[in-house]
Amino acid sequence: MFASVEDVSARLAGTGYLASPAVATTVFLADRLGKPLLVEGPAGVGKTELAKAVAQVAGARLVRLQCYEGVDESRALYEWNHAKQLLRISAGRDETWDETRTDIFSEEFLLARPLLTAIRGDDPKVLLIDETDKADVEVEGLLLEVLSDFQVTVPELGTITAASRPFVVLTSNASRELSEALRRRCLFLHIGFPEAELERRIVRLKVPGLDGALTDSVVRVVGALREMDLRKVPSVAETIDWARTLVALGADTLDETVVRDSLGVLLKHQDDILKAAAKLDLDAV
Repeated sequence: MFASVEDVSARLAGTGYLASPAVATTVFLADRLGKPLLVEGPAGVGKTELAKAVAQVAGARLVRLQCYEGVDESRALYEWNHAKQLLRISAGRDETWDETRTDIFSEEFLLARPLLTAIRGDDPKVLLIDETDKADVEVEGLLLEVLSDFQVTVPELGTITAASRPFVVLTSNASRELSEALRRRCLFLHIGFPEAELERRIVRLKVPGLDGALTDSVVRVVGALREMDLRKVPSVAETIDWARTLVALGADTLDETVVRDSLGVLLKHQDDILKAAAKLDLDAV
């Protein structure tokens, strides 16, 4: 997919994703080695967007498994279309059970979920397993066979092996520790908050209508907020939202009134807003 690390950076930038050297290098290695990529870091730093950007660059279909507490095999892997099976059984009343059973446990009645969808067919795919840490520990067992051999076993049909391996991205906010078995199968990448210069480039790319001096002020203020002891510090996504807010407000500078009135775009807890309003010194930043 990629010829070099520089090729990764250039092509991702073409989609609007500005990758740091560490990100570009790890994506290149995941592609070259055929290994899944585990991306960990705080919410809003571009983990999910990285998978979307890779899919866009590759001209691949993005297959997404959104993890949550309670997600199970039927939601992640496959299930049988029971309603359609019952209709088929009713329509074939004169058939023997052996004849009916062979028919109803066939591809026609199989509902493929993201993990199975990602390994079926020859078209290029990017499999995004989003917020893996939110799923129950048992779900990781479902992933091991897929990530080890890129195959899925359906008892009634046998083992389905990928003809073309998908590029796999797993994301985690590190709300719980993932198993060593899962980590062993992946290349690891931590995406934290970007350096100020990279964040300025991101803001300029995403919000071209924002004045250059104001862009610098936005990045400095966000950096100051991240150094505070807050329940939830602002992410890159929230930096971009705030920059767009300032454009919508027609703000030319960051004064106390503008910052106070728009802090709810950056901070999502009232106690964080009160703390930031009391401690933030615009003259110092």
